[in-house]
Amino acid sequence: MEMYQIIIFILLGLTVLLFGYRIKKIAFFIVWFILGFNLVTMLMPTINNLVPQIVGNALWQNLLPIAGGLLLALLGFTIEKLCLAGVCFALTMIVVTHYFGTEIQVIAIGAIVGVVLAGLAVTLVKPATIIATSIAGSYALTLAIFALITQFDIHTFYWPVLIGLAVIGAIFQFTTTKHEF
Repeated sequence: MEMYQIIIFILLGLTVLLFGYRIKKIAFFIVWFILGFNLVTMLMPTINNLVPQIVGNALWQNLLPIAGGLLLALLGFTIEKLCLAGVCFALTMIVVTHYFGTEIQVIAIGAIVGVVLAGLAVTLVKPATIIATSIAGSYALTLAIFALITQFDIHTFYWPVLIGLAVIGAIFQFTTTKHEF
């Protein structure tokens, strides 16, 4: 990632991590933007193979991930429960594939866990929104931290950083919104 992308991830990640429930419409927009941006960034080698004319063009290399992020971010303005379920499922799949790999068994187990978590999120909307936005913000911050500090071994510190930041964000959101439940 380039420095401007890291700075954007830090700002968006902190906002969603600490204030996700209070700004849930904006938070869902940001979460879906981050997910779409990461998805298109991971697909850029395939896109470059399909359309070789854009390989050397920096505009297209930067614009396509942003466009993918904005396209998915539009989902953030849809029905709250559908969006929350989608965020929970997508976060589960991203974490599972990022850390455990992309073998079919891993993806199948991750999808089952993602569906169960999405179902729980729909029944427990307010707490699930806080937990989902905390995890999403933590994910963005974790990516930015490992992009900035390359000395850290991602395999050793990925889960402790991700979980630690998510817990801090969830505690902060639960304590600042306790009168809204």
